[in-house]
Amino acid sequence: MYLKHFVAQNYRNLQQLDVEFDPNVNIFIGQNAQGKTNLLEAIYFLALTRSHRTSSDKELIAFNQEYANISGHIYKSQLDLSLRVLITKKGKKGWVNRVEQAKLSKYVGQLNAILFSPEDLDLIKGAPALRRRFMDQEFGQINPEYLYFASKYRQVLQQKNNYLKQLSKGQAHDQLFLDVLADQLAGIAAEVIVRRYKFLNYLRTYARDAYAHISTGGEELTLTYRPSVPEITADDSTEVIYQKLLANFKKNKAAEMRKGTTLSGPHRDDIEFALDGKDAHLYGSQGQQRTIALSVKLAEIQLVHQLTAEYPLLLLDDVMSELDHGRQSALLNYIHGKTQTFITTTDLTGISWEIIKKPQVYRIKSGKIYLEKGELNG
Repeated sequence: MYLKHFVAQNYRNLQQLDVEFDPNVNIFIGQNAQGKTNLLEAIYFLALTRSHRTSSDKELIAFNQEYANISGHIYKSQLDLSLRVLITKKGKKGWVNRVEQAKLSKYVGQLNAILFSPEDLDLIKGAPALRRRFMDQEFGQINPEYLYFASKYRQVLQQKNNYLKQLSKGQAHDQLFLDVLADQLAGIAAEVIVRRYKFLNYLRTYARDAYAHISTGGEELTLTYRPSVPEITADDSTEVIYQKLLANFKKNKAAEMRKGTTLSGPHRDDIEFALDGKDAHLYGSQGQQRTIALSVKLAEIQLVHQLTAEYPLLLLDDVMSELDHGRQSALLNYIHGKTQTFITTTDLTGISWEIIKKPQVYRIKSGKIYLEKGELNG
């Protein structure tokens, strides 16, 4: 899978970008605030119809403009596909081969992209919310069912929390309606959790192998899903998980009504990363934590390939300078010849570029992109 032709209009500072990409490695050089990250964000948005930097799509529309438009031509499995996403202040729409998709969930999955930014280095040491967002974004793009249930869960959770707030303030009194919402939420949550277990089981093997490839320490990496309802286990069926969640909601009903929020469920779950059985969040060094984060991203590449028979695009947003020479070399060796890769950097010094054969190098300035030996567009 690779992105051949890409167009961005009125996307942040990318006013009129039209570029052909190399199917192997594309390097973008530029100072900060020139548009490097905006470009990778736009490619990521073309794949997932969401940004990794903001939850407000309106922020993506250039100042004084009514819309942002991104489109691309991709090749995969000997097929050509044209993709387009239109962002307006009222919402967004997606097209596949010029056919508008009734739901964005039908659009997502046509193009797979894995993005690795400096913030992802905090995946291990950061807050649990980062790891939950990681699961929702990455699993959602490879499995439409996960995307559907995760989205539905957020909707019902918000509805239940809104009603709990009303109960806590004495603005509502119908506890039977709360029980209905709890039952509905438990059913959807069970669907989310059983899929998280499934995909993390795949990811666990690939991440362990990637860590062994990159690390020189010899430790073994393990990934463990930590549900907020401790009675839930990896061997439980969807029905059993549903029953355990429902029982937990009933047990915590009074506390939830008092606090005005749902105290357990997928929105409170976490992933534990451990080295030789020790929680890396608590005991891992910064170098070990960064190696784990990198290993997880590399594992995602393998997971997407296993589930779709295609390698995803890899977007490396200014992370090369954050890695030491050994990890740079391990990363570039691992992806060489597998994925179409997009790398942003402020300069080419201090990075192990010798591993990459004939990369295409561009310069970005004020939202415009230039080939090293000539301007691509004005």
